[in-house]
Amino acid sequence: MNETLRNTPTKKLFLTYLIPSLLGMLLMAVNILVDGIFVSNGIGPEALAGINIAVPIFSILLSISLWIGMGGATLFSISLGESNIKKARSIFSQSFFLAVIIVGVLVILSLWKQKEIAYLFGASDEIFPYVKDYLHIILVFGVVYVIENILSIFIRNDGNPKLAMLGLATTSVLNIVFNYLFIFVMELGVEGAAYATVISTAIGLVVLLLHFTRKTSMLKFTKFKFELKTVIEILKIGLPSFIVEGSVAMTIIAYNVTFMHFVGAVGVTSYAVVNYLHAVFIMLFIGIGAALQPIVSFHYGAKLYDRLQQFLRLGVITGILFGACILLVGLLFGDVIISLFGVTSEEVFTYTKTGISMFFIGYLFLGFNLVYAEYYQAIKKIKLSSIIIVTRSIVLFLPLLWLLPTYVGSDYIWLAFPLAEGITAIGLVIARYTLKALAPFRDTSAKDMQGAKS
Repeated sequence: MNETLRNTPTKKLFLTYLIPSLLGMLLMAVNILVDGIFVSNGIGPEALAGINIAVPIFSILLSISLWIGMGGATLFSISLGESNIKKARSIFSQSFFLAVIIVGVLVILSLWKQKEIAYLFGASDEIFPYVKDYLHIILVFGVVYVIENILSIFIRNDGNPKLAMLGLATTSVLNIVFNYLFIFVMELGVEGAAYATVISTAIGLVVLLLHFTRKTSMLKFTKFKFELKTVIEILKIGLPSFIVEGSVAMTIIAYNVTFMHFVGAVGVTSYAVVNYLHAVFIMLFIGIGAALQPIVSFHYGAKLYDRLQQFLRLGVITGILFGACILLVGLLFGDVIISLFGVTSEEVFTYTKTGISMFFIGYLFLGFNLVYAEYYQAIKKIKLSSIIIVTRSIVLFLPLLWLLPTYVGSDYIWLAFPLAEGITAIGLVIARYTLKALAPFRDTSAKDMQGAKS
């Protein structure tokens, strides 16, 4: 595997990881979209709003998966680049068990305070029954969801992106099938949607376990022993991924609370539709980052700095192109997309269409920001990665979410996301061309390469 990563032309290698990653994420995205359509048409718009209130728990579980998975996998790939197999396997083992322990404790605490969590996420008395049924089942099986994500990340880093894609694809396709059966045939309501998610996830996990039968697999469990220094480094490197996904949960909660306060139920229902679409499209940008991380981390460990810059350019170009395409889809096919969710209220339809036309502008900048954040994380420049993520998701977004409806109007709540992303991207461009710290290896790559050869 090492020689393939070192010698394959950069465009070909990037596509080798990008295509399976995007296909897997695309299937997950379609799965999310179909899930929302089934719930809205099979149960009703209140159920869709209820599930959207519960969705942050997915973001929280996924944020822990990415925190430990991306942190551990970055160290894993760097160790492979350094040809230190024993260290790589120890990192994998510690990452796996660390994730299981943290999520296990979180699930127990969340089940204990389930009602309080639902209302914290923005539930009302009318929507709470839908939130409760869905949230309970997802929490009970939360560890399975996290294990699948952790293994998928490490399997991709172990040179098997196709199996990682197959695991995600299996989960996605089966979730669609089970959703249809449980909601339309067996009429299990919101509980059916939750059971469809957990059963399909468990089967997807079984598919991923096939990786351990490969003779060339570097992933093996070593004797379990936490090394404090390694655990701290895993958590430190994975922190930007945690903030990215954790901020998704914060964004959903903040938007729900803001819409409920300034617009009411119409705003919450409209945002449920837009948020389902956002969950679909953001998977594509996550797919770009997931493809970039293993090869960037490996090349960083192998000190192949010139190739690193080429991978960064490929990632940025891909992210910007995707963002432009998504914006066009929203502007041209907004009516068609909204109608798929069975929206019958003219008021909700109109407000959702307004939301799409404004909210989707943010995708022009989202890919650029996330690619840079992922790149800096993959080369262990955690402060730079964290600054990008915190700026776009907290420092700018939360104040804008309050200022826009207060001083401009409730329609402009939708602009909080694109403005935060746009300002972050502009700031990053300015900083990159004025501060050497944001352009690592640009001027030193030749010198470092020479040192590596000697």
